[in-house]
Amino acid sequence: MRKVSFAVTLLVAVTTIAVSQVRTAETLKGESWIAYRLVHPLHVIDAKSTDPEYDVEIDPVKKEIHSVVAQVDVTSFDSGNSNRDSHAMEVIDALTYPDADFRSTSIQSKGDSIFVTGNLTFHGVTKEITMAGTATWQANRLDVLGSFDIGLTEFKIQRPALLLIPVEDKLSFTLAAAFTWK
Repeated sequence: MRKVSFAVTLLVAVTTIAVSQVRTAETLKGESWIAYRLVHPLHVIDAKSTDPEYDVEIDPVKKEIHSVVAQVDVTSFDSGNSNRDSHAMEVIDALTYPDADFRSTSIQSKGDSIFVTGNLTFHGVTKEITMAGTATWQANRLDVLGSFDIGLTEFKIQRPALLLIPVEDKLSFTLAAAFTWK
């Protein structure tokens, strides 16, 4: 009886190891980006970075994302107006705080929907945020689309003003991350 029990335990362990294939996925640079939207009563400012760094640990067999680390150089955002971008870099102290960094603490999924909670460090301040999005799994490919909002004042950023009218406190982010593995 012990031999059968041991054999069953060994078979379950080997099957679990074979089925669980946690690995790091490679970011597809040309297909990954992050953008922000800032609203002023007179106009909307959109800027995009095509150079974020995303690191994910996934289990492609179970279609699970285990961890996420993301980083972006804040000077890589382009709104199409270099004067506006230069002013934005002054407002967020880009020379002192050149990167925004995110590290997941929990990831929940239900079907294609995902909720990634973690710590965002921006402008020298760390706050917990949750990104809501979708994860689309294909053979050797994962596409994630997501969004989250932060408050400028939460991150100790003085809201810039145009004609003495400050922008809204909300800074909205959207992102796309494409990954592959072998």
